[in-house]
Amino acid sequence: MTNRILLTIGMTVSIVVFGWSQTVFHNVTVITMQGQESISGQSVIIEDGIIRDITPADTYTPAAGTTVIDCSGKYLAPGWAEMHAHIPTPSDGDDANVRETLFLYLANGITTIRGMLGDPYHLELKKKVEAEEFPSPRIYTSSPSLNGNSIATMEEARQKVTQYEADGYDFLKVHPGIKREVFDEMVRTANEVGIRFSGHVPADVGIRHAIASKYASIDHLDGYVEGIAAEERRNEGGFFGVLLHDELDESLIEELVSTTKEAGIAIVPTQTLMTRWLAPGSAEAMVNEPEMKYIPGSLRYTWRQSKERMLDNLDVPYDGYQKFIEVRESILKHMLDAGVVILLGSDAPQVANVPGFSIHHEMQDMIDAGLTPYEVLHSGTVAVANFFDRSDFGTIAKGKIADLVLLSSNPLDDIGNAQEIDGVMYRGNWISKQVIDSKLSEIALKNE
Repeated sequence: MTNRILLTIGMTVSIVVFGWSQTVFHNVTVITMQGQESISGQSVIIEDGIIRDITPADTYTPAAGTTVIDCSGKYLAPGWAEMHAHIPTPSDGDDANVRETLFLYLANGITTIRGMLGDPYHLELKKKVEAEEFPSPRIYTSSPSLNGNSIATMEEARQKVTQYEADGYDFLKVHPGIKREVFDEMVRTANEVGIRFSGHVPADVGIRHAIASKYASIDHLDGYVEGIAAEERRNEGGFFGVLLHDELDESLIEELVSTTKEAGIAIVPTQTLMTRWLAPGSAEAMVNEPEMKYIPGSLRYTWRQSKERMLDNLDVPYDGYQKFIEVRESILKHMLDAGVVILLGSDAPQVANVPGFSIHHEMQDMIDAGLTPYEVLHSGTVAVANFFDRSDFGTIAKGKIADLVLLSSNPLDDIGNAQEIDGVMYRGNWISKQVIDSKLSEIALKNE
Protein backbone atom coordinates (compact mmCIF):
# COMPACT_ATOMS: atom_id res chain seq x y z
CA MET A 1 0.00 0.00 0.00
CA THR A 2 1.32 3.43 -0.89
CA ASN A 3 0.99 6.83 0.64
CA ARG A 4 1.60 9.65 -1.78
CA ILE A 5 2.22 13.36 -1.80
CA LEU A 6 0.93 15.02 -4.94
CA LEU A 7 2.14 18.51 -5.77
CA THR A 8 1.28 20.77 -8.66
CA ILE A 9 4.09 23.11 -9.65
CA GLY A 10 2.86 25.11 -12.61
CA MET A 11 1.46 22.47 -14.92
CA THR A 12 3.74 19.71 -13.58
CA VAL A 13 2.50 17.01 -11.24
CA SER A 14 5.08 15.52 -8.89
CA ILE A 15 4.32 12.35 -6.95
CA VAL A 16 6.37 11.27 -3.96
CA VAL A 17 5.79 7.63 -3.03
CA PHE A 18 6.65 6.34 0.43
CA GLY A 19 6.71 2.77 -0.81
CA TRP A 20 4.79 0.16 1.15
CA SER A 21 4.92 2.22 4.32
CA GLN A 22 2.76 3.84 6.90
CA THR A 23 2.59 7.51 7.75
CA VAL A 24 2.19 8.37 11.43
CA PHE A 25 1.23 11.59 13.16
CA HIS A 26 3.24 10.95 16.31
CA ASN A 27 2.58 12.38 19.76
CA VAL A 28 -0.31 14.57 18.64
CA THR A 29 -3.43 15.85 20.40
CA VAL A 30 -6.41 14.49 18.45
CA ILE A 31 -9.57 16.55 18.02
CA THR A 32 -11.75 13.62 17.04
CA MET A 33 -15.04 15.58 16.62
CA GLN A 34 -16.77 12.59 18.19
CA GLY A 35 -17.29 14.80 21.21
CA GLN A 36 -15.93 18.03 22.57
CA GLU A 37 -12.96 16.44 24.32
CA SER A 38 -9.57 16.04 22.63
CA ILE A 39 -7.09 13.22 23.31
CA SER A 40 -3.44 14.10 23.88
CA GLY A 41 -0.32 12.03 23.32
CA GLN A 42 -1.58 9.88 20.45
CA SER A 43 -0.09 8.29 17.35
CA VAL A 44 -2.45 8.31 14.37
CA ILE A 45 -1.44 5.70 11.82
CA ILE A 46 -2.33 6.25 8.16
CA GLU A 47 -2.11 3.57 5.51
CA ASP A 48 -3.52 3.56 1.99
CA GLY A 49 -5.48 6.74 2.67
CA ILE A 50 -7.25 5.31 5.72
CA ILE A 51 -6.79 5.84 9.47
CA ARG A 52 -5.66 2.34 10.41
CA ASP A 53 -5.22 2.92 14.12
CA ILE A 54 -5.00 5.47 16.91
CA THR A 55 -2.81 4.44 19.83
CA PRO A 56 -1.02 6.11 22.77
CA ALA A 57 2.27 7.52 21.51
CA ASP A 58 4.25 6.12 24.43
CA THR A 59 3.30 2.56 23.44
CA TYR A 60 3.85 2.93 19.69
CA THR A 61 7.03 1.79 17.96
CA PRO A 62 7.16 2.58 14.22
CA ALA A 63 7.92 -0.26 11.85
CA ALA A 64 10.83 0.00 9.42
CA GLY A 65 10.06 2.36 6.56
CA THR A 66 7.36 4.25 8.45
CA THR A 67 7.19 7.99 7.75
CA VAL A 68 6.89 9.66 11.14
CA ILE A 69 5.62 13.25 11.42
CA ASP A 70 6.62 14.66 14.82
CA CYS A 71 3.55 16.43 16.16
CA SER A 72 4.65 17.33 19.67
CA GLY A 73 2.58 20.27 20.89
CA LYS A 74 0.33 20.12 17.82
CA TYR A 75 -3.31 19.29 17.16
CA LEU A 76 -4.87 17.03 14.54
CA ALA A 77 -8.41 17.80 13.38
CA PRO A 78 -10.63 16.45 10.61
CA GLY A 79 -10.40 18.45 7.41
CA TRP A 80 -13.33 20.80 7.03
CA ALA A 81 -15.66 21.60 4.18
CA GLU A 82 -16.52 24.67 2.14
CA MET A 83 -20.20 24.08 1.44
CA HIS A 84 -20.67 27.09 -0.82
CA ALA A 85 -17.67 26.94 -3.12
CA HIS A 86 -17.28 27.94 -6.73
CA ILE A 87 -14.98 26.11 -9.11
CA PRO A 88 -13.61 27.85 -12.21
CA THR A 89 -13.57 26.37 -15.68
CA PRO A 90 -10.52 26.33 -17.97
CA SER A 91 -9.61 29.38 -20.03
CA ASP A 92 -8.89 28.41 -23.64
CA GLY A 93 -8.12 24.90 -22.47
CA ASP A 94 -5.73 26.03 -19.72
CA ASP A 95 -6.80 24.63 -16.34
CA ALA A 96 -4.03 26.25 -14.28
CA ASN A 97 -6.51 28.59 -12.54
CA VAL A 98 -8.75 25.64 -11.71
CA ARG A 99 -5.90 23.74 -10.07
CA GLU A 100 -4.66 26.80 -8.20
CA THR A 101 -8.14 27.50 -6.85
CA LEU A 102 -8.48 23.94 -5.63
CA PHE A 103 -5.06 24.19 -3.97
CA LEU A 104 -6.10 27.40 -2.18
CA TYR A 105 -8.97 25.46 -0.61
CA LEU A 106 -6.64 22.63 0.44
CA ALA A 107 -4.00 25.01 1.80
CA ASN A 108 -6.58 26.30 4.27
CA GLY A 109 -7.58 22.90 5.60
CA ILE A 110 -10.57 22.33 3.31
CA THR A 111 -10.75 18.72 2.17
CA THR A 112 -14.33 18.76 0.82
CA ILE A 113 -16.04 21.36 -1.36
CA ARG A 114 -19.55 21.67 -2.68
CA GLY A 115 -19.42 23.50 -5.99
CA MET A 116 -22.46 25.75 -6.29
CA LEU A 117 -22.48 26.62 -9.99
CA GLY A 118 -21.98 23.53 -12.07
CA ASP A 119 -20.69 23.02 -15.57
CA PRO A 120 -20.21 19.85 -17.66
CA TYR A 121 -16.46 20.32 -17.17
CA HIS A 122 -16.92 19.79 -13.42
CA LEU A 123 -18.22 16.26 -13.99
CA GLU A 124 -14.95 15.34 -15.70
CA LEU A 125 -13.00 17.26 -13.07
CA LYS A 126 -14.56 15.12 -10.34
CA LYS A 127 -13.30 11.99 -12.06
CA LYS A 128 -9.76 13.41 -12.24
CA VAL A 129 -9.89 14.38 -8.57
CA GLU A 130 -11.14 10.93 -7.59
CA ALA A 131 -8.23 9.46 -9.56
CA GLU A 132 -5.89 11.80 -7.62
CA GLU A 133 -4.37 13.31 -10.74
CA PHE A 134 -3.59 16.50 -8.81
CA PRO A 135 -4.18 17.94 -5.32
CA SER A 136 -7.80 18.82 -4.62
CA PRO A 137 -10.52 18.51 -2.02
CA ARG A 138 -13.19 15.94 -2.84
CA ILE A 139 -15.83 17.58 -4.99
CA TYR A 140 -19.60 17.57 -4.92
CA THR A 141 -21.00 19.63 -7.77
CA SER A 142 -24.30 21.25 -8.58
CA SER A 143 -26.03 21.41 -11.91
CA PRO A 144 -25.76 24.53 -14.03
CA SER A 145 -27.95 27.35 -12.75
CA LEU A 146 -31.72 26.93 -12.65
CA ASN A 147 -33.06 30.48 -12.86
CA GLY A 148 -35.75 32.59 -14.45
CA ASN A 149 -34.01 32.46 -17.82
CA SER A 150 -32.84 28.85 -17.92
CA ILE A 151 -36.21 27.44 -16.84
CA ALA A 152 -38.78 30.00 -17.92
CA THR A 153 -41.49 27.35 -18.45
CA MET A 154 -42.69 24.21 -16.72
CA GLU A 155 -41.58 22.15 -19.72
CA GLU A 156 -38.05 23.57 -19.48
CA ALA A 157 -38.00 22.78 -15.77
CA ARG A 158 -38.93 19.14 -16.39
CA GLN A 159 -36.39 18.80 -19.20
CA LYS A 160 -33.47 20.41 -17.36
CA VAL A 161 -34.02 18.60 -14.07
CA THR A 162 -34.31 15.23 -15.82
CA GLN A 163 -31.21 15.94 -17.90
CA TYR A 164 -29.07 17.11 -14.97
CA GLU A 165 -29.93 14.07 -12.88
CA ALA A 166 -29.03 11.79 -15.81
CA ASP A 167 -25.78 13.70 -16.39
CA GLY A 168 -24.65 12.82 -12.88
CA TYR A 169 -24.72 16.14 -11.01
CA ASP A 170 -24.95 15.72 -7.25
CA PHE A 171 -27.75 18.25 -6.79
CA LEU A 172 -29.59 21.12 -8.50
CA LYS A 173 -28.61 24.76 -8.00
CA VAL A 174 -31.54 27.15 -7.60
CA HIS A 175 -31.03 30.81 -8.48
CA PRO A 176 -33.41 33.81 -8.38
CA GLY A 177 -36.03 34.63 -10.98
CA ILE A 178 -37.98 31.36 -11.16
CA LYS A 179 -41.75 31.77 -11.22
CA ARG A 180 -43.79 29.88 -8.62
CA GLU A 181 -45.46 27.41 -10.98
CA VAL A 182 -42.16 26.65 -12.71
CA PHE A 183 -40.44 26.19 -9.36
CA ASP A 184 -43.16 23.75 -8.28
CA GLU A 185 -42.66 21.73 -11.45
CA MET A 186 -38.92 21.73 -10.80
CA VAL A 187 -39.56 20.36 -7.30
CA ARG A 188 -42.01 17.70 -8.53
CA THR A 189 -39.57 16.50 -11.17
CA ALA A 190 -36.61 16.54 -8.78
CA ASN A 191 -38.55 14.38 -6.34
CA GLU A 192 -39.55 12.00 -9.12
CA VAL A 193 -36.05 11.46 -10.48
CA GLY A 194 -34.38 11.57 -7.06
CA ILE A 195 -32.12 14.61 -7.04
CA ARG A 196 -31.93 17.22 -4.28
CA PHE A 197 -31.88 20.98 -4.77
CA SER A 198 -30.15 23.80 -2.90
CA GLY A 199 -29.37 27.48 -3.12
CA HIS A 200 -31.38 30.67 -3.37
CA VAL A 201 -35.06 31.34 -2.73
CA PRO A 202 -36.68 33.07 -5.74
CA ALA A 203 -38.79 36.09 -4.82
CA ASP A 204 -41.94 34.64 -6.42
CA VAL A 205 -41.48 31.51 -4.31
CA GLY A 206 -40.84 33.12 -0.92
CA ILE A 207 -39.27 31.58 2.14
CA ARG A 208 -42.39 29.86 3.50
CA HIS A 209 -43.17 28.04 0.25
CA ALA A 210 -39.46 27.24 -0.14
CA ILE A 211 -39.39 25.62 3.30
CA ALA A 212 -42.53 23.62 2.50
CA SER A 213 -40.82 22.45 -0.69
CA LYS A 214 -38.00 20.91 1.38
CA TYR A 215 -34.76 22.23 -0.04
CA ALA A 216 -31.70 20.16 0.87
CA SER A 217 -30.10 23.43 1.95
CA ILE A 218 -31.01 27.08 1.80
CA ASP A 219 -27.88 29.15 1.31
CA HIS A 220 -27.07 32.72 2.43
CA LEU A 221 -30.12 32.60 4.77
CA ASP A 222 -31.84 33.74 1.59
CA GLY A 223 -35.44 34.80 2.18
CA TYR A 224 -35.36 34.68 5.97
CA VAL A 225 -34.91 38.42 6.57
CA GLU A 226 -37.56 39.20 3.96
CA GLY A 227 -39.78 36.61 5.65
CA ILE A 228 -40.00 38.64 8.85
CA ALA A 229 -40.87 41.89 7.04
CA ALA A 230 -44.33 43.08 6.08
CA GLU A 231 -45.64 40.95 3.21
CA GLU A 232 -46.09 43.90 0.86
CA ARG A 233 -42.42 44.89 1.30
CA ARG A 234 -40.74 41.49 1.01
CA ASN A 235 -39.71 41.93 -2.62
CA GLU A 236 -38.14 45.34 -1.98
CA GLY A 237 -35.35 44.33 0.34
CA GLY A 238 -32.36 44.70 -1.93
CA PHE A 239 -29.30 42.54 -1.15
CA PHE A 240 -30.72 39.69 0.99
CA GLY A 241 -33.16 42.07 2.68
CA VAL A 242 -30.71 44.70 3.97
CA LEU A 243 -33.05 47.55 2.97
CA LEU A 244 -35.70 46.18 5.35
CA HIS A 245 -33.49 46.64 8.41
CA ASP A 246 -35.83 49.11 10.14
CA GLU A 247 -39.12 47.25 9.64
CA LEU A 248 -38.57 43.69 10.77
CA ASP A 249 -40.76 41.70 13.14
CA GLU A 250 -38.32 39.45 14.97
CA SER A 251 -41.17 37.62 16.69
CA LEU A 252 -41.65 35.79 13.37
CA ILE A 253 -38.20 34.19 13.52
CA GLU A 254 -39.29 31.31 15.72
CA GLU A 255 -41.98 30.21 13.26
CA LEU A 256 -39.55 30.19 10.32
CA VAL A 257 -36.95 28.32 12.32
CA SER A 258 -39.36 25.65 13.58
CA THR A 259 -40.70 24.94 10.08
CA THR A 260 -37.14 24.78 8.75
CA LYS A 261 -36.30 22.20 11.39
CA GLU A 262 -39.46 20.18 10.65
CA ALA A 263 -38.66 20.18 6.92
CA GLY A 264 -35.14 18.85 7.55
CA ILE A 265 -33.51 21.72 5.68
CA ALA A 266 -29.87 22.58 6.31
CA ILE A 267 -28.63 26.17 6.37
CA VAL A 268 -25.42 27.49 4.82
CA PRO A 269 -25.20 31.04 6.24
CA THR A 270 -22.32 32.53 4.15
CA GLN A 271 -22.30 35.33 6.69
CA THR A 272 -18.94 36.54 5.45
CA LEU A 273 -20.63 37.65 2.24
CA MET A 274 -22.43 40.23 4.37
CA THR A 275 -19.54 41.15 6.66
CA ARG A 276 -17.13 41.75 3.77
CA TRP A 277 -18.81 42.57 0.45
CA LEU A 278 -21.74 44.41 2.00
CA ALA A 279 -19.86 45.87 4.96
CA PRO A 280 -19.25 49.64 5.05
CA GLY A 281 -15.58 50.41 4.64
CA SER A 282 -12.83 51.01 2.14
CA ALA A 283 -12.93 48.82 -0.95
CA GLU A 284 -9.33 49.76 -1.63
CA ALA A 285 -8.23 48.53 1.79
CA MET A 286 -10.13 45.29 1.22
CA VAL A 287 -8.35 44.45 -2.05
CA ASN A 288 -4.97 45.17 -0.42
CA GLU A 289 -5.40 42.62 2.38
CA PRO A 290 -2.57 40.05 2.48
CA GLU A 291 -4.69 37.14 1.20
CA MET A 292 -5.64 39.13 -1.90
CA LYS A 293 -2.22 38.43 -3.40
CA TYR A 294 -3.56 35.03 -4.40
CA ILE A 295 -6.18 36.68 -6.63
CA PRO A 296 -5.29 38.08 -10.10
CA GLY A 297 -5.04 41.86 -10.21
CA SER A 298 -7.83 42.15 -12.79
CA LEU A 299 -10.23 40.29 -10.49
CA ARG A 300 -9.17 42.36 -7.47
CA TYR A 301 -10.02 45.48 -9.49
CA THR A 302 -13.41 44.02 -10.39
CA TRP A 303 -14.06 43.21 -6.73
CA ARG A 304 -13.19 46.75 -5.73
CA GLN A 305 -15.62 48.19 -8.28
CA SER A 306 -18.34 45.76 -7.21
CA LYS A 307 -18.04 46.66 -3.54
CA GLU A 308 -18.07 50.38 -4.32
CA ARG A 309 -21.19 49.99 -6.50
CA MET A 310 -22.89 47.92 -3.84
CA LEU A 311 -22.38 50.54 -1.15
CA ASP A 312 -23.31 53.44 -3.43
CA ASN A 313 -26.47 51.81 -4.77
CA LEU A 314 -27.83 50.57 -1.45
CA ASP A 315 -26.79 53.60 0.58
CA VAL A 316 -27.58 51.85 3.88
CA PRO A 317 -26.64 53.82 7.02
CA TYR A 318 -24.13 52.15 9.30
CA ASP A 319 -26.67 51.57 12.07
CA GLY A 320 -29.00 49.99 9.51
CA TYR A 321 -26.26 47.66 8.36
CA GLN A 322 -25.50 46.74 11.98
CA LYS A 323 -29.16 45.97 12.63
CA PHE A 324 -29.25 43.75 9.53
CA ILE A 325 -26.21 41.79 10.73
CA GLU A 326 -27.67 41.46 14.23
CA VAL A 327 -30.93 40.08 12.84
CA ARG A 328 -29.08 37.54 10.70
CA GLU A 329 -27.04 36.50 13.73
CA SER A 330 -30.23 36.13 15.74
CA ILE A 331 -31.80 33.95 13.05
CA LEU A 332 -28.69 31.78 12.92
CA LYS A 333 -28.55 31.40 16.71
CA HIS A 334 -32.25 30.46 16.76
CA MET A 335 -31.49 27.85 14.10
CA LEU A 336 -28.69 26.39 16.20
CA ASP A 337 -30.77 26.30 19.37
CA ALA A 338 -33.63 24.58 17.53
CA GLY A 339 -31.35 21.88 16.13
CA VAL A 340 -31.38 23.00 12.52
CA VAL A 341 -28.35 21.65 10.68
CA ILE A 342 -25.79 24.41 10.09
CA LEU A 343 -23.21 23.84 7.34
CA LEU A 344 -19.98 25.78 6.99
CA GLY A 345 -19.73 27.80 3.78
CA SER A 346 -18.55 31.25 2.75
CA ASP A 347 -19.26 31.67 -1.00
CA ALA A 348 -15.82 31.77 -2.58
CA PRO A 349 -14.52 33.05 -4.88
CA GLN A 350 -16.94 35.95 -4.46
CA VAL A 351 -16.32 39.63 -3.84
CA ALA A 352 -13.78 39.86 -0.97
CA ASN A 353 -13.79 36.08 -0.45
CA VAL A 354 -10.52 34.41 -1.44
CA PRO A 355 -10.93 30.63 -1.82
CA GLY A 356 -9.90 28.85 1.37
CA PHE A 357 -9.05 32.00 3.28
CA SER A 358 -12.68 33.11 3.38
CA ILE A 359 -13.71 30.04 5.38
CA HIS A 360 -11.73 31.42 8.31
CA HIS A 361 -13.66 34.70 8.11
CA GLU A 362 -16.84 32.64 8.09
CA MET A 363 -15.74 30.70 11.16
CA GLN A 364 -15.23 33.95 13.07
CA ASP A 365 -18.58 35.30 11.87
CA MET A 366 -20.26 32.19 13.25
CA ILE A 367 -18.52 32.75 16.59
CA ASP A 368 -19.84 36.33 16.52
CA ALA A 369 -23.34 34.90 16.01
CA GLY A 370 -23.02 32.91 19.23
CA LEU A 371 -21.69 29.53 18.14
CA THR A 372 -18.90 27.88 20.11
CA PRO A 373 -15.65 26.79 18.40
CA TYR A 374 -16.79 23.17 18.63
CA GLU A 375 -20.11 24.02 16.97
CA VAL A 376 -18.31 25.87 14.20
CA LEU A 377 -15.98 22.95 13.53
CA HIS A 378 -18.93 20.54 13.71
CA SER A 379 -20.66 22.52 10.94
CA GLY A 380 -17.69 21.87 8.66
CA THR A 381 -17.02 18.22 9.55
CA VAL A 382 -19.62 15.94 11.17
CA ALA A 383 -22.60 17.90 9.85
CA VAL A 384 -21.21 17.79 6.32
CA ALA A 385 -20.62 14.03 6.38
CA ASN A 386 -24.16 13.53 7.67
CA PHE A 387 -25.55 15.84 4.98
CA PHE A 388 -23.97 13.69 2.29
CA ASP A 389 -24.96 10.50 4.12
CA ARG A 390 -21.31 9.54 4.52
CA SER A 391 -19.87 7.73 7.52
CA ASP A 392 -16.28 7.54 6.27
CA PHE A 393 -15.12 11.10 6.91
CA GLY A 394 -15.85 14.03 9.23
CA THR A 395 -14.30 12.55 12.36
CA ILE A 396 -10.95 11.06 13.35
CA ALA A 397 -11.46 7.37 14.08
CA LYS A 398 -10.15 4.02 12.99
CA GLY A 399 -11.34 3.16 9.49
CA LYS A 400 -12.12 6.73 8.43
CA ILE A 401 -10.66 8.41 5.34
CA ALA A 402 -7.53 10.37 6.27
CA ASP A 403 -8.77 13.93 5.63
CA LEU A 404 -6.81 15.79 8.31
CA VAL A 405 -5.46 19.20 9.28
CA LEU A 406 -2.41 19.56 11.51
CA LEU A 407 -2.54 22.73 13.61
CA SER A 408 0.00 24.40 15.84
CA SER A 409 -2.68 25.63 18.29
CA ASN A 410 -6.01 24.35 19.54
CA PRO A 411 -9.05 25.67 17.57
CA LEU A 412 -11.36 24.58 20.39
CA ASP A 413 -9.76 27.29 22.52
CA ASP A 414 -9.92 29.99 19.84
CA ILE A 415 -11.37 29.50 16.36
CA GLY A 416 -8.62 31.75 15.02
CA ASN A 417 -6.23 28.89 15.70
CA ALA A 418 -7.80 27.04 12.75
CA GLN A 419 -5.59 29.27 10.60
CA GLU A 420 -2.39 28.00 12.24
CA ILE A 421 -1.95 25.19 9.73
CA ASP A 422 1.19 23.01 9.82
CA GLY A 423 0.05 20.72 7.04
CA VAL A 424 -2.96 19.11 5.39
CA MET A 425 -3.68 15.49 4.53
CA TYR A 426 -6.36 14.76 1.96
CA ARG A 427 -7.36 11.14 1.42
CA GLY A 428 -3.99 10.06 2.81
CA ASN A 429 -1.85 12.47 0.76
CA TRP A 430 0.30 14.70 2.98
CA ILE A 431 1.09 18.33 2.11
CA SER A 432 3.51 19.91 4.57
CA LYS A 433 3.55 23.54 5.58
CA GLN A 434 6.76 24.00 3.62
CA VAL A 435 5.11 22.74 0.46
CA ILE A 436 1.96 24.80 1.09
CA ASP A 437 4.01 27.97 1.57
CA SER A 438 6.05 27.28 -1.55
CA LYS A 439 2.98 26.76 -3.72
CA LEU A 440 1.24 29.82 -2.27
CA SER A 441 4.32 31.89 -3.05
CA GLU A 442 4.22 30.63 -6.61
CA ILE A 443 0.57 31.62 -6.97
CA ALA A 444 1.21 35.06 -5.46
CA LEU A 445 4.16 35.67 -7.77
CA LYS A 446 2.04 34.78 -10.79
CA ASN A 447 -0.59 37.32 -9.74
CA GLU A 448 1.79 40.26 -9.22
